[in-house]
Amino acid sequence: MATQRNRWGGEATHFHGVHLNLDDLIAKEIRNSYLYKENIPPYPHPEFHVSHLKHETGPRGLNGIHRDSGFRGSLREDLMWFDLAVGPEEIMSAEKRLLEEKFPEVKASNSFLWKFATSPAFSERAMYGSFRFKFPLQEVLNAYSQQFCAGDRPVMRVFRTSVFKQKVQYIVLVHSPYHEKRFSEYPLLEGQRKDAVCTYRDERFIWRSEAMCETHNCEMEVSEDHIKAVPVQDWPQFYVWDVVSIALHLESDEVLRLTKDQLRKHLTYCGMFDAPFMIFREHHFMDFDEAQLLVKGLWPSSANLEKEVSLRSHFKEPVRTEEDPE
Repeated sequence: MATQRNRWGGEATHFHGVHLNLDDLIAKEIRNSYLYKENIPPYPHPEFHVSHLKHETGPRGLNGIHRDSGFRGSLREDLMWFDLAVGPEEIMSAEKRLLEEKFPEVKASNSFLWKFATSPAFSERAMYGSFRFKFPLQEVLNAYSQQFCAGDRPVMRVFRTSVFKQKVQYIVLVHSPYHEKRFSEYPLLEGQRKDAVCTYRDERFIWRSEAMCETHNCEMEVSEDHIKAVPVQDWPQFYVWDVVSIALHLESDEVLRLTKDQLRKHLTYCGMFDAPFMIFREHHFMDFDEAQLLVKGLWPSSANLEKEVSLRSHFKEPVRTEEDPE
């Protein structure tokens, strides 16, 4: 375990070579007031099968990515970062899986899982800049394989669990087989136990989310014949939230290259996530018209920039009428 200050002035605690679930973290007795809250209403723990990665950046980063036709690693750790991208399809399949595996006798009258996806991990808004790249996972891994692994499969390892004030970040390291000895201290991701927070199977990451809400506006109500999300009785509760990040090893002079067409195809616009610390990152954000002009300048013949769409807009609930039964 190692504790250090992060660049935004907060304290982060790192556990290297392990992905610790919330019970494991609580047992570590680290200093974190959110982690030890006891009044959190019941919420689901779904298993997401994820086939896309996302990367957020600001205008300066977008210019650099366009210039390099790809992504460079961070200077501090020689790593290039993505997060798992969970969309409506993954939400729906995770809900079906949750019902079949944990509540086989119960039916859901309406989609409910999306109502718990309130953390930044699922938001259409961004924390690191106005521009979001969202790639198919295999597109990224194939490019990495061809450019840094001589066509061999990249190696995936359990890198660390990092605990911030409210965020629990599970990090998977991806590296070339040529660096087996360099990273051998970290366990291989494949072959982890079946209930691990994160594994890799059938060309997808399997993420068993420990804390999908952050803001707990609803609680999960389960009876003999139904399961649904109901509003909390008192004020919403705030808790830790988790995310799985993929760190690709790149030396300081290396670039994971994609074509400019690939980059533009997978680029969208995001508003700024509403959080107190975001004041430190305001220069990473632009309004939509400014962002549109920047993208048009870099890709003159491309179509208009699209905005990220919220999960809520994908899940339309029927409007209840007076004649409908309760």
